[in-house]
Amino acid sequence: MKHDAFIFPPGSNASLRKNYDPAYQDGYHEKADSVAKLQANIQQIAEYQDILYAQNTHALLIIFQAMDAAGKDSTIKHVMSGVNPQGFQVFSFKSPSEEELDHDYLWRNMKALPERGRIGIFNRSYYEEVLVVRVHPEILQKQQLPPDAKGNQIWKQRFTEINNFEQYLVNNGIIVLKFFLNVSKSEQKKRFLERIKYPEKNWKFSVSDVQERAFWDDYMAAYEAVFQNTSTDHAPWYIIPSDRKWFTRLIVSDIICTKLQALNLKYPTVSEEHRQQLLQAKSILEQED
Repeated sequence: MKHDAFIFPPGSNASLRKNYDPAYQDGYHEKADSVAKLQANIQQIAEYQDILYAQNTHALLIIFQAMDAAGKDSTIKHVMSGVNPQGFQVFSFKSPSEEELDHDYLWRNMKALPERGRIGIFNRSYYEEVLVVRVHPEILQKQQLPPDAKGNQIWKQRFTEINNFEQYLVNNGIIVLKFFLNVSKSEQKKRFLERIKYPEKNWKFSVSDVQERAFWDDYMAAYEAVFQNTSTDHAPWYIIPSDRKWFTRLIVSDIICTKLQALNLKYPTVSEEHRQQLLQAKSILEQED
């Protein structure tokens, strides 16, 4: 499966709405076509994660951004279902707390970065600071920033800071994978109605979700600016069609597999001294009654 079609080309002025179809299925016609491949990917991710943990050299940071009801939670749940919890962590970033607002906007994300050998997932991330804050400028005005830090150059400045931060992570062995789950406005409406209709899904729905739909075009413009300015060679954005959740899971799992495979992971080799100690331990155990 070729992944280049899902990458927002670094330095490109491509249009999110014109160049990326939320209903694209890459030749797959229905969910049944993807089941075997998805399960194979899930198993492969589990195996790679075990070696990643043992090698303890790299870490993998996976960032998910999306509009509401695009399927972030279910994608994480399914794709990472085979991973050992000891080597895996998920952080969901909501509105900043008072403590978090007393720090720079990257602070809370820095604290949550995965350790070497682990896979970390950010369900939303520092990108909210150039998305929701841009769509709702009143949020920026409430942030405890110096007046000159809130000027017209703030978005360009933050794009530069984010690019530098991600380059720093990659330089230090933290691989950055960024996924935008691209759901259409009509599909989002359908999923919202399902959340209202079925009692077991009511808890997922908030009136504010509908209110945010009024800013759909503003969000699309903000996302487009993010992709144009922060899709880089070291950390490109993947635009994942998300009108079909099964296809979303398939593509995300396949990209993660490919990225882990490219690390050429291997279990650590032991020294000759250690190997002799193992043989001695084996001899002792075999001589027990």
